[in-house]
Amino acid sequence: MMDLNDISLCLQNGNARETSALVTKAIEENYDIESIVKKGFVAGMKAVAERYRQHEIIMPEICLARRAMNQGIRQVKLALAASDKQWKGTAVIGMVSGENEETTKNLISIMLESMGIRVIDLGPSVSADRFVEAAIAEKAQIIICSAMLVSTMPRMKLLVRAATAAGIRNHTKILITGAPVTEQYSRLIGADFYAPDVERVADKAANYCLQTGGSQEKQE
Repeated sequence: MMDLNDISLCLQNGNARETSALVTKAIEENYDIESIVKKGFVAGMKAVAERYRQHEIIMPEICLARRAMNQGIRQVKLALAASDKQWKGTAVIGMVSGENEETTKNLISIMLESMGIRVIDLGPSVSADRFVEAAIAEKAQIIICSAMLVSTMPRMKLLVRAATAAGIRNHTKILITGAPVTEQYSRLIGADFYAPDVERVADKAANYCLQTGGSQEKQE
C-alpha cells in the first residue's frame, strides 16, 4: 500500500504529473477519498504556505504546487463522478467579487464533495446576487464565501443583505472565511457561521447539511 504522505510531498515539489498518478494509485488501492484530500492536498498546501512564510520558497513554486494540487483534484472528481455516492446536502461556494485566488476555495470544495456534499462552485469574483440566485436555483442549504483581502471583505456584508432581502435566510445559511476574516466580523455583518481554515469550513458546512437532513426539497 502506498503512503498518502507521498501525495503531499509530490504536491509540495510541484510535480503535477506524479501527483496525479499517485492520487490515481491511492484511489485504485481503495483509500478513502476524504483521507486523500486531507493527507494529500490539504497537508501539502499547508506545508507550502508555511515554507513560503519562512522564505524557503518563492511565488513561482507556490504556483507549481497549486497546479499539482489541481491535477490531483481532477482525478478525485473523476472518481467521485464514477461512484454511486449519494449527496447528503448542497452547498454553494465562491470567492467574493474582486477575488481571483481560488486555491483555498478549491480545497474546501473537494473536501466537501469527499464528505458527501454536492458543491456548486461559482468560481472567482462572484457578486452577492449571483450567490443568492445559485442558492435558490440549487436549493442549497449553505452559502460559503471567501475573501482573502481586507478591501473585498465588505462584499460579504452585501451577500448577507441580498440573502436577507431574498427571504432565504431561514433555510440557507451563510458561512464566511478567508485570511483577514474573523469571528467578530462574522457577527458584525450578521453571517451565520465563520471558520478560519479549510478543514473547519468543510466540517462546519457538512455538519450543518447533515443536521438539516438533505436538500431544501426535503425540508419544504
